[in-house]
Amino acid sequence: MELPIIMTEERKERFRKIIRQRQTDLTVILENVHDPHNIGAVMRTCDSVGIGEIFVIYTELDEENLNRGKKSASSAKKWVDIHFYQDRDACFKDVRRKYKRIFATHLGHDSTSIYDMNLSESVALLFGNEHDGVTEEALALCDGNFAIPQMGMIKSLNISVACAVTLYEALRQRIQAGKYYTSILSEAEQEAMFEDYARR
Repeated sequence: MELPIIMTEERKERFRKIIRQRQTDLTVILENVHDPHNIGAVMRTCDSVGIGEIFVIYTELDEENLNRGKKSASSAKKWVDIHFYQDRDACFKDVRRKYKRIFATHLGHDSTSIYDMNLSESVALLFGNEHDGVTEEALALCDGNFAIPQMGMIKSLNISVACAVTLYEALRQRIQAGKYYTSILSEAEQEAMFEDYARR
């Protein structure tokens, strides 16, 4: 028999506020990120800006490492759903069902600064691994690429830092657009999410 959910009114209101602010048209894709701690760090940042799901692609890792990645993310995924893929095309296909555009972080001659992007629209942001970045195969599946302006000698950031910088620029733009003040979700969707979070 399922036990009834007992929750304080304060807790209920916190859940409802978080649900109203969920950005269901913003997500992150990670490609072949080897350090499992980076996944956890990215998920915490995602939760902090209102992202409820991320997508993780492992095309270069064996089943043992895939399972290690899943285990490392287990503590962070209580509030952020994580979808694992070993097939890159399948991942992109699923992402495009829910998000209008996909942009990759990639330092190239045609890269757009994150400060010149419209991150208040429906978008998925792709980040590559710690050493090689985003693969050419993944870049070919994207709508464009972006870069974080950097003024130092070293032109790279840790994956979790790069993701945090980008997502907080998205948060800034979305606050200005009022997307945290009016829920994207319908009343029914909010109620379903509330019940899901209460179970968690």
